[in-house]
Amino acid sequence: MAGNSIGKEFIVTSFGESHGKIIGVIIDGCPAGLQLSEADIQPELDNRIPPQPKIVSARIEKDMVKILSGVFNGFTTGAPICLMVENKEADSSDYEKIKNQPRPGHADYTSWIKYGGFGDFRGGGRFSGRATVALIMAGAVAKKLLRKYDVDVLAYTKSIGNVKLERQVSNEEISKQRYENAVRCPDATLASKMETAILEARKEGDSLGGVIEVLAMNVPAGVGEPRFDGLDADLAKALLALPAVKGVEFGIGFKAAEKKGSENNDEFQVLKGEVKTLTNNAGGILGGISTGMPIIARVAIKPTPSIAKQQRTVNLPMMENDSLSVKGRHDPCIVPKAVPAVESAVAITLVDHMIRAGKMQKVLKKERR
Repeated sequence: MAGNSIGKEFIVTSFGESHGKIIGVIIDGCPAGLQLSEADIQPELDNRIPPQPKIVSARIEKDMVKILSGVFNGFTTGAPICLMVENKEADSSDYEKIKNQPRPGHADYTSWIKYGGFGDFRGGGRFSGRATVALIMAGAVAKKLLRKYDVDVLAYTKSIGNVKLERQVSNEEISKQRYENAVRCPDATLASKMETAILEARKEGDSLGGVIEVLAMNVPAGVGEPRFDGLDADLAKALLALPAVKGVEFGIGFKAAEKKGSENNDEFQVLKGEVKTLTNNAGGILGGISTGMPIIARVAIKPTPSIAKQQRTVNLPMMENDSLSVKGRHDPCIVPKAVPAVESAVAITLVDHMIRAGKMQKVLKKERR
């Protein structure tokens, strides 16, 4: 599997499987001189698991991060950083029973074809949402780097199923309230309705998807490498690499197709000595390059494919039609767990591009003793 790395200057390589011994990540290209410890990374991992057990999988991993390399005397050295957590709560028994029956909506069939049946089928192997733990660890490092340049990345749940947050929420609300409830929505009233919708789907043996919105504030203008490494192109790649993501849009996205040019264009103005736009329909990126306005994207997450309802499938070795009902421990909605993963994907991409654009130092001299 050759597609396990992302980035050109800040290179992130993930490894490990859902039911293997560990999940890990290697970060190559992190600037030297960043003060870093497990305590900087652990809170991000803790945010991955919502506190409401009824809306998440019964598999609860503690995910205690360990830094294995790249940090000395509390500071990054410039060498590759290796981070890992152990898998201690895996139960593979239910997967053994259906290893020859690809689950509809999962990558079981496509991975069987590509890897000749040698892939790790337990818990989805490399294709499991559990693999996002690696990205969240790397994202914690990226977010700490970004904060040194006053760049902040915030994601939150905008909708689950048909329950949608229609009103505009402030950055302060998102920052303070998104992790105060199980669904990661900054509106407490809507969050309660989202939880109810998830529980109702679970009772039916079904699942729900949703939409996550992510914002990046204070990204300097001029970041991005067109044509094929445009900032939006690379952000979309990182986001689409997350399990269950089926769509990404920036700014007003597909709604731009319904507007006239005069309605869609973001007009320019000089404000406090800087060029800004009156609106932000572009979502902070033009021509693959940041404008200096907030970067805004939305990510569509499909419903969890592993459901209790009976579904048609096939028996691959026998090449016969079959059916299955997926047993085991599964999330009725993976949107809440995906929120920190979306933040991490964006943060990692921004660090990579800011280094490439010369907006971030490769040695943080102010941090050095």
